[in-house]
Amino acid sequence: MGRMTLAEKVGQMTQIDRVVATHDVMKKYFIGKSIRRNDPMKVNNASAARWVTTVNKIQEAALSTRLGIPMLFGVDAVHGHSYMYRSTIFPHNIGLGATSKRIGAATAAECTATGVRYVFSPTIAVCRDPRWGRCYESFSEDPELVKNMTAIISGLQGQVVPSNSRKGVPFFANDKTKVAACAKHYVGDGGTNKGINENDTVLPWSELVRIHMLPYVGAIEKGVATVMVSYSSVNGTKMHANRDLITGYLKNKLKFRGFVISDMMGIDKITTPIGDNYTYSIEAGIGAGIDMVMVPYNTTSFVNGLTRLVNEGFIPMSRVDDAVSRILRVKFAMGLFEAPLADSTSRNKVGNNEHRRLAREAVRKSLVLLKNGHDSSPVLPLPKKAPLILVAGSHANNLGFQCGGWSMRWQGFNGSNVTSGTTILEAVRRTVDPTTQVVFSQQPDQELATLNNFSHAIVVVGEPPYAESKGQSSNLTLPADGLAAIESVCGRKRRSKCVVVLVTGRPVAIEPELLARIDALVAAWLPGTEGRGVTDVLFGDHGFTGKLPRTWFRSVDQLPMNVGDEVYDPLFPFGFGLAT
Repeated sequence: MGRMTLAEKVGQMTQIDRVVATHDVMKKYFIGKSIRRNDPMKVNNASAARWVTTVNKIQEAALSTRLGIPMLFGVDAVHGHSYMYRSTIFPHNIGLGATSKRIGAATAAECTATGVRYVFSPTIAVCRDPRWGRCYESFSEDPELVKNMTAIISGLQGQVVPSNSRKGVPFFANDKTKVAACAKHYVGDGGTNKGINENDTVLPWSELVRIHMLPYVGAIEKGVATVMVSYSSVNGTKMHANRDLITGYLKNKLKFRGFVISDMMGIDKITTPIGDNYTYSIEAGIGAGIDMVMVPYNTTSFVNGLTRLVNEGFIPMSRVDDAVSRILRVKFAMGLFEAPLADSTSRNKVGNNEHRRLAREAVRKSLVLLKNGHDSSPVLPLPKKAPLILVAGSHANNLGFQCGGWSMRWQGFNGSNVTSGTTILEAVRRTVDPTTQVVFSQQPDQELATLNNFSHAIVVVGEPPYAESKGQSSNLTLPADGLAAIESVCGRKRRSKCVVVLVTGRPVAIEPELLARIDALVAAWLPGTEGRGVTDVLFGDHGFTGKLPRTWFRSVDQLPMNVGDEVYDPLFPFGFGLAT
């Protein structure tokens, strides 16, 4: 710190996108961090070796500066290294359970194999309203469960923090396959009014602490390296400008000693319109306690603006020194100074069989059986040997729909040719007896379902992929084609048993008449690339063990409704799940 100029300190507080992280920019502005966002590297089958080359090129520019401080390179690895071609894409958080720590370790291994040493994960939001478009990124509506799931941090960064470790200090195992984690989005992002993304969370202080702050206690206990601030507000104050909660509570009360990072263009959104007074936004954000700003493109405006505010006394040098010391603490703790450059010798870890087996295990443990037959006649597990099986629906043979948002692209993808994996249809075909004939129809008509002598039918429908505000829904209904497929296959004139598998990021509306027609109902959430985890339980190789991590409502008029509420009348309660 004593050797650094103001320009070098400001550079460490700056995060830019890799598309603007040229050698000249990195060297001129001493940039401390770079990210990969929406650029062609994500979608044109870039190899692990190419990723390593790209990251090292940026790193070499950082190392060429006067002090040679290495930069951090990060990605949105919210359910595996999910922007990397042929990587293992795990179920989204809403479906995870006991496997979370091992999934963190596998994600870290696949990221470091491509040069990535920092991930914007885990999301430890407590989603209190499924209308929120990011609800699938949340582990649960229950704050205690979300706190327990911060075990994933130990998988990402290393084993359990030693008892003699100083509270709040980032902890890393001495292991090059580990990454810096980021707990997000601080705080209250899952409790906004009507579940509207980036809206206001209005709560008494005691409830804010009990519900939304609790997971951050768990994350800090695990030695998390960084915390990302939420776009949302708390009781009318934008979180990116909330000094009481960032500096007063997170840093001073909870003793967090890693660094606090903004969300993408987060300080820009302090004002309305966005970016209306960028100088004020810099002053408010840094003054609130944000240590690093995700610019990510307009480098000079941020660097020049922060420099001027410090020189003119609006932001004290002590605030800058606090920010930079936190950033350097993380870089030193993770061994970045000793090993700044990546190599591609571990590229075979990307999407390897071990990780895919783990993802498959996570899928089968995440599925929740909501209905299994009528009265005392269970439908599941299905027999593998049958004359004729119908598989139907929009999500049966679509890998992109299985994975959901934050998969290869921000908003996900449609189809099965963008990355590698196994669709549910493929999984059925690989699971059943060789003598069993499988018929597939994405959009079956009633004639197909009623005139053929199917032993049983599997209808796989759900939500299309989405992320953030694109997933906002006021009615939480299934798309029309999904409802039509259920109606055709599970109608009154059918001859076969009807199993419906819902591929959704949250509970959806199920009308009583529709539920009555369905013989077996399975919540598969967003299972990722390993569709065989679904058939593992459908056909009885493993039993159903999953329990609902959130309440399944009867009507959206009941929302928000969470376990523990005084008025609680769900279709399926929190923790529900039939076993086979």
